Amino acid sequence: MLVFGFFFTFISANAQDRSEKKVIQLSGIILNADSTDAVAGVNVYVPKKGRGTSSGRFGYFSMPVLEGDSVVFSFIGLKKQTFKVPENVKEDRVSLILTMEVDEIALAEIEVMPYPTEEEFKQAVIAMNVVDPMSISRANMSPEMLLRWAESMPASSNENFRYFQQGQMLQNQDLYGPRPLRLLDPFAWSQFIRSIKRGDLKSRD
Repeated sequence: MLVFGFFFTFISANAQDRSEKKVIQLSGIILNADSTDAVAGVNVYVPKKGRGTSSGRFGYFSMPVLEGDSVVFSFIGLKKQTFKVPENVKEDRVSLILTMEVDEIALAEIEVMPYPTEEEFKQAVIAMNVVDPMSISRANMSPEMLLRWAESMPASSNENFRYFQQGQMLQNQDLYGPRPLRLLDPFAWSQFIRSIKRGDLKSRD
């Protein structure tokens, strides 16, 4: 019975200590290592407690924490940092200015030129089958290729607009009267007779 009473007293004391932790509003500005530019989008969170936020456009952040919490600051390409909220703080606000340094990652060594000697590199260059770029250009600009492209190319915006305008004009003519017949147009006959006198038909032949 004495052991049970001691265990209950211990649990009550821990719960009381947890309940006595004060909520503090943690805020601040995150800058780069030179303290010249603000860093936006930094993840600010308390691990395993589901509380977090991110720095805004000007590097500012603000979030509620508890006394003794460890707040983590992480961002891709920058070194992760941890800030522990002090306990027994007199005020309910804590402000800080945090600078984050670049996280330099050492990459594995790579071989840029796969040839061990200069002589082997020269032989590989000589053995290369280089295609003349002018021959490719001439083949692409041939009349057959241009005609094939023209047939498969969709209509442009100007062509679509012209086709739409012609359709609208024919639709209006059908609504308000029959389409004009050029054979009965005296102006068209006069133009045709003038072209015969000028010899336009002979010049076309």
